[in-house]
Amino acid sequence: MTLTEKILARASGKAQVSAGDNIWVNADVLMTHDVCGPGTIGVFKREFGQQAKVWDRQRVVIIPDHYIFTSDSKSNRNVDILRDFAREQELPYFYDVIDDPSGHWKFDAAKGLLKKQYGSNYAGVCHAALPQKGHTRPGEILFGTDSHTCMAGAFNEFATGIGNTDAGFVLGTGKLLLKVPETMRFRFEGRLQPGVMAKDIILHVIGEIGFDGATYRAMQFDGPGVASLSMDDRMTIANMTIEAGGKNGIFPFDSRTAEYIESRTRLNGTKQGYEPVEADASQRFIHESVINLDELEPTVACHPDPGQRKKAKEMTDVKLDRAYIGSCTGGKTSDFVEFARIVRGRRVVIDTFGVPATPEIVHDLQTTRWGDQTVWDILVGSGVQMTENAGCAACLGGPVDTFGRMNTPLKCISATNRNFPGRMGHKESQVFLASPATVAASAVAGRITDPREYVS
Repeated sequence: MTLTEKILARASGKAQVSAGDNIWVNADVLMTHDVCGPGTIGVFKREFGQQAKVWDRQRVVIIPDHYIFTSDSKSNRNVDILRDFAREQELPYFYDVIDDPSGHWKFDAAKGLLKKQYGSNYAGVCHAALPQKGHTRPGEILFGTDSHTCMAGAFNEFATGIGNTDAGFVLGTGKLLLKVPETMRFRFEGRLQPGVMAKDIILHVIGEIGFDGATYRAMQFDGPGVASLSMDDRMTIANMTIEAGGKNGIFPFDSRTAEYIESRTRLNGTKQGYEPVEADASQRFIHESVINLDELEPTVACHPDPGQRKKAKEMTDVKLDRAYIGSCTGGKTSDFVEFARIVRGRRVVIDTFGVPATPEIVHDLQTTRWGDQTVWDILVGSGVQMTENAGCAACLGGPVDTFGRMNTPLKCISATNRNFPGRMGHKESQVFLASPATVAASAVAGRITDPREYVS
């Protein structure tokens, strides 16, 4: 069996499963957020009763993160709905925007968009917060009401996005009926060269198979090249499996996985026990390919979908209006460090927005020194508009007052994960997806630029 089949077999209580089998699996964690949470709660109460209790309150994680720092009253109300439900169900893992469990969330536009407006328990973007808070564990099943839940596959677990109806059912029963997906294997060999990042790997892969090339399939990333990839790298790759239509993405378990998981579960007091899976020698795939990491170059996904791949060096004639670094895919500490490596001592020449994924990342950037400056100071000094309000921000467009949202037709290069028309705001805008390094070089040049021009 493949890695995905091994986990699904265990979760269904079966000795073995095969692609195409329909099985009931037991959930280890259900995550929802402010966009889908109210709908999920509505389904749960409608089907199980107004006084019903969730199947296991220790396994429900609620993380408001999408439409948070906006004056839109309905968006603010959604956070209050989550708070009421968490209090009613006595859920220990609700990462509220405010500290008052009986209060109401309201964004204060008068304070501006740059200085933080959240309490001590706020966690930021759900997909980055889940591992930081110790909710991702090898060998487990994670369901989330967000398509990029697959990011947690970096930790050797089956993680996939589900809709509100399915999530409401899981809330009540802890189970879900799944079809075992076929598995596509991508074997990594070699290691990335300077100026090339994990984002370039997954953009290359999607460009090879198309933005629907892995529809309802598991994407398994393995091979000797995995050892050179950090956990942040693996999260970036797993996150974007959905951009190829994948059901889930998954990596093998190794010492890096163990180090991350064990430190995070201890730090947060979450469940520490886990059982990773290893693939069988006889595992079977619907597709196999080898990716030579040392041959990859900085890559860009062009409008209007992530499968429109080109090399950055071939696109120098594309002038830009905006640059954006942030989101679960491109808003991690390492992403900002690579961005800072390019812009240090330089100035961006187009509007450039920076949105860290979590408050912890804000802290990292504001306290980690590079010479006589913090990384945050380097970014701000280069002209990047940095907000302390960690969250999804303009990655999903959001209300018109969302930080970094494109409210007019613009050309934007972004470290985010999706570029369908209207994704980051105006439906006539164009979004070019790239690595943080490529976004940084392009922000400095004002046109799409290969970051190797700035890397010694």
